[in-house]
Amino acid sequence: MDSSTPAARIGAEFLGTFWLVFGGCGAAILAGVVLNTDQVSVGIGYLGVALAFGLTVLTMAFAVGHVSGGHFNPAVTIGLAIANRIEWKWVPSYIITQIVAGSAAGAVLWVIANGKPGFSAVDSGFASNGYGDRSPNHYSLLACAIVEIVLTAFFLYVILGATDDRAPKGFAPIAIGLALTLIHLVGIPVTNTSVNPARSIGVAWFAGSGALEQVWLFIVAPIAGAAIAGFSYSKITAAHKLEVDEGVANNP
Repeated sequence: MDSSTPAARIGAEFLGTFWLVFGGCGAAILAGVVLNTDQVSVGIGYLGVALAFGLTVLTMAFAVGHVSGGHFNPAVTIGLAIANRIEWKWVPSYIITQIVAGSAAGAVLWVIANGKPGFSAVDSGFASNGYGDRSPNHYSLLACAIVEIVLTAFFLYVILGATDDRAPKGFAPIAIGLALTLIHLVGIPVTNTSVNPARSIGVAWFAGSGALEQVWLFIVAPIAGAAIAGFSYSKITAAHKLEVDEGVANNP
C-alpha cells in the first residue's frame, strides 16, 4: 500500500465506498422487502441486508485493500489515523472521496429505484438512517447514539486487531466483513445501521428533509466510536509495549 500513488489510493477508496453503498443500501432498497402476487413478503429481510453490507466490504477489501488500505468509511479513516495506522495527510482526500462515492452510489440507486412505478424515495426511507420517528422501531436519540458509538468502536477494534502485525496474515477482510454483518444484525432495527458517515450521507440526499435533518447523528456518533477505538486499541492490547519489548529483546 505504501507504494501506491495518490491517484490509485483515491480510485480504490472510490470503488470500495461506491460498492459498499450500492451493494448494501441497494439490497435494502431493492430487495429488502419484496411482495409476491399474494402480497406475501419474499424479500431478503434484515439478515440478507446485513450479509450484503458485510460482503461488500469483504470483497472490496480483497480487491483494493492492498492499494488504499480499504477504509471505505470516514470514521474508519479517522480511527486509523488516531491509531497511527495512516498518515493524517491522507485523511481529507480519503473522506472527500468516500462521501462523493457514497453520494454517487445513492444517485445511481435513486435512478434504478425510480424505474419501478409508484416508487418514492421519501416515502420508502431509501435505506436512510434515523432516530425517533425515523428509527425502524422508534428508538430514542440517546439509544441510537449509543448503538452507533458502540458498534463503530467495535468495528474499529476488529479492523485494528485483524490488521495488527501479530494477527494471522490474509484473513483480515473476512473478519472485517463478518464484523460488519454482525453489526448490521444488531443495528438495523435501531437506526438502520450507519457506522459510516459516507453511507448515511450518500442516501440521505434522496430521502427527504427528515433524513437530512437527522444525518448529523450518523456523522458524529460513528466518528466518536472510531476515535474511542483509535485512542484505546494500543492501550488495551499492549501493542506499543510489545514493540518495545521486541526492541529490547533484539537489542540487548
